[in-house]
Amino acid sequence: MEVVSHKIRESNGDRIFLAITYVLIGILVLIVLYPLIYVVSASFSDPKLVIAGKIGLIPSGFNVEAYRRVFTNTEIWIGYRNTLLYTTIGTLVNISLTMMGAYPLSRKNFRWRRGLMIFFTITMFFSSGMIPMYLLVKNLGLYNSMWALILPTAISVYNMIVARTFLETNIDEQLYESAYMDGSGNIRSFFSIVLPLSAPIMAVLVLFYAVYHWNSYFEAMIYLKERSLYPLQLFLREILVMNQSDNVMMDSIEMDTSKFLVAEGVKYAVIIVSSGPILMLYPFLQKYFVKGMMIGALKG
Repeated sequence: MEVVSHKIRESNGDRIFLAITYVLIGILVLIVLYPLIYVVSASFSDPKLVIAGKIGLIPSGFNVEAYRRVFTNTEIWIGYRNTLLYTTIGTLVNISLTMMGAYPLSRKNFRWRRGLMIFFTITMFFSSGMIPMYLLVKNLGLYNSMWALILPTAISVYNMIVARTFLETNIDEQLYESAYMDGSGNIRSFFSIVLPLSAPIMAVLVLFYAVYHWNSYFEAMIYLKERSLYPLQLFLREILVMNQSDNVMMDSIEMDTSKFLVAEGVKYAVIIVSSGPILMLYPFLQKYFVKGMMIGALKG
């Protein structure tokens, strides 16, 4: 029996379009990867060559002194510990509240669904401002504590809407009805049906929330006064910004050259060390990322 192939033949226009698309994607990938590769190369290179602009994508004058200084700096480890703590607890709080908020809003038989959605949507366009938020945090007794970085940003309305859309389009109402006929209530359905079937969107939200907490420094700069509570990004800011401004203000005769060179190498090494965990997290969530990001694009 002869097998007939039904493969669609591509026209010359299709081939040209695909070729242009691949070239453009390749250029975009290079644009995105070049800064990261350059920072890695600079962190392992001789600071003198980095300042002179004599390095490229391959390290020149291989040097690990910057990493040695980073790993022997106690404040860097304090920042790492605090950032891991804030990111872990903050992401757990974010995911819990986001899913608990998205579940009732996804149910068509929930009476106040439309009114609550309007209320939540309004908060996306209007905020109290920095000073009222600071006063609120201080009056609630959250100032100079971990919770000042977690509770004010406990939920993102945008992410909750994305999660609600996922539940609406991927969990059939008949599944809830069958569970209710077997004696399941809303709480049991949430934990037994909704959460197990929401792995793709939860993985995407974990990545979004974790990246936000890991990179956050402005709230810490406002709400924290003890250095023992500082996240890693505040110490990184001091190295990148404060050291640079000090060097600009110093006279060239008074400048300690060796100190400046060490600081230049440490600057790149800290960027790599602080970005490592987030870069390692993405591959574990990648298989869910595409499906989660396409939520609501198609309804089937």
